[in-house]
Amino acid sequence: MIVDCAIYRDGRRTDGPADFSDALAEARATGDAFLWLGLHEATAHEFDLVSSEFGLHPLAVEDALTAHQRPKLEVYDDSLFVVLKPVRYEPENDIVSSGELMVFIGDSFVVTVRHGEGAPLAAVRQRLEAEPEVLRHGPTSVLYAVSDAVVDHYIEVAGELQIDLEELEEEVFAPNGGDGGSGSSRPGSGSGTSTAERIYTFKRQVMEFRRATGPLAMPMARLAVPGVPFVDTGSQPFFRDVNDHLLHANEQVEALDRLLSDILAAHLAQMGVRQNDDMRKISAWAAMAAVPTLVAGIYGMNFKHMPELRYAWAYPAVIAFMAVVVFGLHRAFKRRGWL
Repeated sequence: MIVDCAIYRDGRRTDGPADFSDALAEARATGDAFLWLGLHEATAHEFDLVSSEFGLHPLAVEDALTAHQRPKLEVYDDSLFVVLKPVRYEPENDIVSSGELMVFIGDSFVVTVRHGEGAPLAAVRQRLEAEPEVLRHGPTSVLYAVSDAVVDHYIEVAGELQIDLEELEEEVFAPNGGDGGSGSSRPGSGSGTSTAERIYTFKRQVMEFRRATGPLAMPMARLAVPGVPFVDTGSQPFFRDVNDHLLHANEQVEALDRLLSDILAAHLAQMGVRQNDDMRKISAWAAMAAVPTLVAGIYGMNFKHMPELRYAWAYPAVIAFMAVVVFGLHRAFKRRGWL
């Protein structure tokens, strides 16, 4: 559906025709204005009207309709097409979800197409309308503002993930960190969920985050240098700033991924150490049980001619012998740290 449609002249929003076809004609007639048309999950019929009026390339229209695209920048004869992937993080569920945001730039127009609930553009439009000196750069200013908002939110999400990852790291290295996550107080991380499983889940969320930030590096690098059609020649410093923020976000994502791998390796090492401790304890108790079992087994063979059977003190002596041997083994294993 069409969310908003407005004409901007000299950095200011002006009243214009309600029909976007008439509004585009008016913007082109004046020469110093442009039309910003905002769409949210537009239908194929709506997009047919928009593409025929604005002259959008069929391949770009197909990408905008089907979504599920990687961040990219495509230059066509009559327009520039940019795909962004805004992300959302739900701390209560530890879920990173991504939407899609397409921007078409052409002669006196900019069309934004949003898929998903992430990155609403109302706040971006309001911020731009409050900065007429930026809006004077034409449709390029919209591309800059949208890219800047998406990338800045990347940094915010990376910060939230870092906080949650520090909590997970503390839990892993807690004394009961390998006991199936029973010490977690995080919502959604019940006692039935193992620590390793939650680490893998967290790693999948970071991978989803990386799919949004990583491929965007090349488009932002292209926009930061002159020579891209339909991009204002004085806008390169703005896109260089966005590119710097994106590099920072990508560095944070890489650091999160490396730290997760280290935490997983440390957790598996801890599990191995705990299993070795358990095996030593089991072996120690088995060794202590072997001595009385051996002696009792010998005396349980029911032979008639056994010298010790003729002595009254033989039974307590054997019991005492077994107790002394077991006690000695217990002390020895205790000193070695097996018990």
